Amino acid sequence: MAPEGPLTLCPLFSSFPGSTSHSLRYFYTAVSEPGQGLPQFIDVGYVDDQQIIQYDSDTKEYLPRVPWMRKAEKEDPQYWHKQTQIAQGNQLAFRVSLQNLQNRYNQSRGIHTYQLMYGCELSSDGRKGGHHQYSYDGRDFIAFDKETLTWTAADTGAQVTKRKWDPDLAWNQGRKAYLEEICIEWLQRYLEYGNETLLRTEAPVVKVTRKADYDGLETLVCQVHGFYPQEIEANWVKDGKVWQEGTLRGLVAPNSDGTYYLLLSVQIDPEERERFRCRVEHDSLEKPLDVAWEKEPAASEPKTHTGRGEGTRAHSLALRTSEILHKQKTWTFCVIAKIGLDRHFKSEKEGVSRKNRTYGNPTQDASS
Repeated sequence: MAPEGPLTLCPLFSSFPGSTSHSLRYFYTAVSEPGQGLPQFIDVGYVDDQQIIQYDSDTKEYLPRVPWMRKAEKEDPQYWHKQTQIAQGNQLAFRVSLQNLQNRYNQSRGIHTYQLMYGCELSSDGRKGGHHQYSYDGRDFIAFDKETLTWTAADTGAQVTKRKWDPDLAWNQGRKAYLEEICIEWLQRYLEYGNETLLRTEAPVVKVTRKADYDGLETLVCQVHGFYPQEIEANWVKDGKVWQEGTLRGLVAPNSDGTYYLLLSVQIDPEERERFRCRVEHDSLEKPLDVAWEKEPAASEPKTHTGRGEGTRAHSLALRTSEILHKQKTWTFCVIAKIGLDRHFKSEKEGVSRKNRTYGNPTQDASS
């Protein structure tokens, strides 16, 4: 069966509730029938939402995607050459694995994909997270459980791979060490490289608008935009208390300038309008920002509220359709460009020091 819908390749980001967090994530995609600008193999890597490097089977070369990644070659002049060699090895391994899976599922024709998503996350309060999982044709295939050092198969075909990978204790221990230690070390290093960009804060600009509904009610819309980092708390409050009834919330989404925006609405009785506020909490704010709807004077700039002080900022905002990703049902990736990044793990017994080691091949052949 071919993948449902177009192939997409976008990072999926999560965060720890109530805490600022940073993530380091990698995505591999192999395609059985490349074409129309889509390479046979793509590596993708992100720190938070920032693409930092790229590799694909057309260019066959690792290149930095942000200027501050050039700092890596100051520590190791052979850094880019080594990573290119490793990526080329992964490209070959993924091609073999994809062919094996097509044979296993008796799917010799059509477009098929084999994908890997792995990485780690570190919150400001020290909590750590990590994941390492594969998909085939856009659906979950197999995922690593770092607590039990075993693999969770999504279907009977993946059970074949599980039976092969579960007994490989050394490799599974290496995966756990990578997710809990090495990945975190690289994340912290990259945060140092790009601290001016990744560790900055920009306060949100908040505006409340309203529109009349057909049933005599009205909808208040809270537009929160221009903030960084991504983590933010925004709620409707009525008489100072959080109000959930009749509310709708969009997903936090990126602006073209590297900041984020969020829209949330609430349906109310117009007579109770003065009792509602949009409350916003963000790392850039010393205290929560409560914003009410205010009638705009004729022929004037719309009034906005910001943690930087009163002011205006020209932004064109539109409600965008947010696709909810159900990880257990489908994988969705956005092909924005030919992008990729890879980091690899090698164990101490291979003679690589913690200071200088890079990530060894995170993949194994999915064949039986």
